[in-house]
Amino acid sequence: MELDSENVYLLLGSNLGDRDELINAGLREVAFRIGDVFSTSSFYETAAWGKEDQPSFLNVAVGVTTIMSPLEVLETALQIESELGRVRYEKWGERLIDIDVIFYGDRVVDMGDRLQIPHPQMQYRKFVLEPLAEIASKFVHPVLQLKISEILERLNDNLSVTKI
Repeated sequence: MELDSENVYLLLGSNLGDRDELINAGLREVAFRIGDVFSTSSFYETAAWGKEDQPSFLNVAVGVTTIMSPLEVLETALQIESELGRVRYEKWGERLIDIDVIFYGDRVVDMGDRLQIPHPQMQYRKFVLEPLAEIASKFVHPVLQLKISEILERLNDNLSVTKI
């Protein structure tokens, strides 16, 4: 029996260590363990959000086709983070690698603090929307019923986000 596949959008970020290498290692592991990568954004240099007294981030959005469940995608992403050295000290703190599940097809998933899809804060964050709009501008947010490009146009976030 063939399993149905779903398109998933992830955001990878790093603001410690060799950011380029960590992001590239994260992308390789995502492709190897989660599914086939069908789109990758440019890299973006972004000011820290939420806790601003830390180094800037390197962020990249990636589209992946997977047969995993939403929870399996999350658990695999967390495992990849851990294997690449991620230790969680504080919310919005510095990190070697971060892999967030932004969308899982058009599904809405609410497992409380464990997993929420679409990512509950993505529509307020330029560092998520800029790279995502590059690879999925026409994707419609399943709750807001707006294209990513429309959410970005309406965004009120002055954070510095620069394509590199």
